[in-house]
Amino acid sequence: MPRITSSTDASGGRHRKPRAMSPSVRRALLAAATAPIAGSILAGPSAFAADKAVPRTTAPELDPAEQKIADNLNTRTVDARLGSTLSGVVIDAESDKAVWGHDATTALMPASNTKLATSTAALTVLGPDHRFTTKVVYGDGTLTLVGGGDRTLTTGDLQALAKTAVAGLKSAGLASVKVKVDDSLFPEPTLANGWNTGYYPDEVAPVRALVVDGHAVMDTSLDAGQVFAGLLTQQGVTVTGDVTHGVAGPGDVPVAQHRSGKLSGIVEHMLKVSDNNIAETLLRMTALGAGRPATFENGAAVVRDVLSRRYGVSLENFEMYDGSGLSRATRIPARTLADILDLTTDPRYGHTLRYIAEGLPVAGEAGATLGPEWGRFDTADSKCAVGKVSAKTGTLTGAIALSGMTKAQDGRLKIFSFVENGSTANPADIKDALDGLAATVNGCWA
Repeated sequence: MPRITSSTDASGGRHRKPRAMSPSVRRALLAAATAPIAGSILAGPSAFAADKAVPRTTAPELDPAEQKIADNLNTRTVDARLGSTLSGVVIDAESDKAVWGHDATTALMPASNTKLATSTAALTVLGPDHRFTTKVVYGDGTLTLVGGGDRTLTTGDLQALAKTAVAGLKSAGLASVKVKVDDSLFPEPTLANGWNTGYYPDEVAPVRALVVDGHAVMDTSLDAGQVFAGLLTQQGVTVTGDVTHGVAGPGDVPVAQHRSGKLSGIVEHMLKVSDNNIAETLLRMTALGAGRPATFENGAAVVRDVLSRRYGVSLENFEMYDGSGLSRATRIPARTLADILDLTTDPRYGHTLRYIAEGLPVAGEAGATLGPEWGRFDTADSKCAVGKVSAKTGTLTGAIALSGMTKAQDGRLKIFSFVENGSTANPADIKDALDGLAATVNGCWA
């Protein structure tokens, strides 16, 4: 299996981060400050993309520290646990120079590394301060719980909504009410192309605009309505009949509303624990934010627009069918994943995208997907990198990925992505091998 240490296999045509701001970029920044985000993304290619340098035709020289990373990766990737299908790349975050690559533009199943693309688009289109709103409206003897795409809604939040609603009902002399749920914000289909039937509702629930406490059920909206009805009953209001689906009427009166926490915090949490359901909701809401219907197809289309037109990321060999990465039809090369992460280190985009870097699990950090409870970074060739590597995990049957960043021995931040498909080794052993690759970038060598 040949390895390379040049950028021939890994450059992907990405531009270097400018040391001095060019006039075209300055004009783009000024325009972005006054233009609506969605409009500027979808209108056409941005000046950022146009400001790229001409793609390199010769490989840049590696300094001794970088050459050591490349040589050690060449040694460590000759590993039976990794099988024969690996896409990998390491780039220097400041210069964007490719330090090492192997089949870096080969498109493989990225599993939950797809969430990096979803997060980038959501933060760009909606903004880090965006909040999701759940409403209660009243009309014709019925309280309607209206879903607003808040996947973090809790029973406590519903209790507060119920308390406000009950106070309004009682002040109007009403002691009984019907309850329905309106999740029309998200049209069908609720299941993505490439999802196995065994995924839902436990790995991911059919995607709806209303859910409480992240319940893993087939109809999260009806479930939330039933919880809400129970809370109304506890507070002395009789709920007549069954909770049903419906659409709030144009004349319905607003009774109560709940706003979620900021999107920035939701993205960080979603990445830390790799929450599939939040990722799917964000994909739908991103489509809405860009002025499109909230479907899988439109969400994926907006992600493509954001990555290519807004940020100039190459989408060669890029196929995306959901927001979480559970789709077995999705294909993303390691180089593209690394380029997405590289955006988070660019000061031009820090205000918007830094939450992705901050949300990456840290090697050895309990409560996240690189924690000791998952058996990560606990072998001889990786435990010396505990606390030093931040990376997004990805796991499907036949696909395991790890993409992130670490400060190497030369003191410079390196971005890496390793995606493996098709190995017949035990998944825990494959993860150990990928942890060893990430540790190698950091400088660990045991």
